[in-house]
Amino acid sequence: MYPELLKIGPVTIYSYGLMVGLAFLTGNLLLTSELKRTGRDPALSSSITMLALIGGIVGAKALYLLENWNYFIQDPIGMAFSSGGLTFFGGFVLAIVLVLVYLRKKGIAFLTMADITAPILALGYGIARIGCQLAGDGDYGFPTTLPWGTNFANGTVPPSQAFKNFPEILQQFPGGIVPDSTLCHPTPVYEFIAGVLIFWFLWHRRKSLHKLGEQFGLFLVLHGLARFMVEFIRLNPRLLFGLTEAQLVSIGFLAWGLYLIFRPRQKVLETAKAAKHRK
Repeated sequence: MYPELLKIGPVTIYSYGLMVGLAFLTGNLLLTSELKRTGRDPALSSSITMLALIGGIVGAKALYLLENWNYFIQDPIGMAFSSGGLTFFGGFVLAIVLVLVYLRKKGIAFLTMADITAPILALGYGIARIGCQLAGDGDYGFPTTLPWGTNFANGTVPPSQAFKNFPEILQQFPGGIVPDSTLCHPTPVYEFIAGVLIFWFLWHRRKSLHKLGEQFGLFLVLHGLARFMVEFIRLNPRLLFGLTEAQLVSIGFLAWGLYLIFRPRQKVLETAKAAKHRK
């Protein structure tokens, strides 16, 4: 694990921050290219990317603090300004809200831009997950004997700390302590692979869309399924019906995505056009 990649005097370059920055930079470049291809103002890309960055970080930190409220009230300054502690879904929701407000002011339909950014979201998420893998920040999975099991002993949250609230895991080890050298599922790598595959699929079909919101709906379904499945082996507490918070949110993503994919919007539009033509 390499939580800190480089130190230049008093400046430290963290692997997670670098990968998040790379994810947004890549997203900005791809979005600019797509806006040009679709005949839209490429200058929109910088504004959307900046709003997504602000919303992503603030929302991710806010949800993390709410999830860990008891620890937050004990050390509010330390937790609020720590380099770690980010929850993706909080950032995703706040980023959408900020971008939605901006697009409304510009008179641009949200789903139009959502379709354009769908494959970019998948790739950006995957790149950011490599930052989690390099940081070893507790986003990894349960112990495994598979040949690609990863040693997170040098991560920011080693296994002895990460598993302390998981009695079902602790009872498998002598003394109820998980050694830091325990090999675990590299779930961030799994999510990176899923993100790249989703990006590849959506990118290759972006020129043949048939319905507004369909591309974004596919992203929600595919990302939701990927996250739902990986959570079964990921280090997160179970909240309801044996499911984690991320799995419950993923079900919401699936429902939203399926609605966008199968809603009869196109038929309604065609009917309206036919009626207007008859008049």
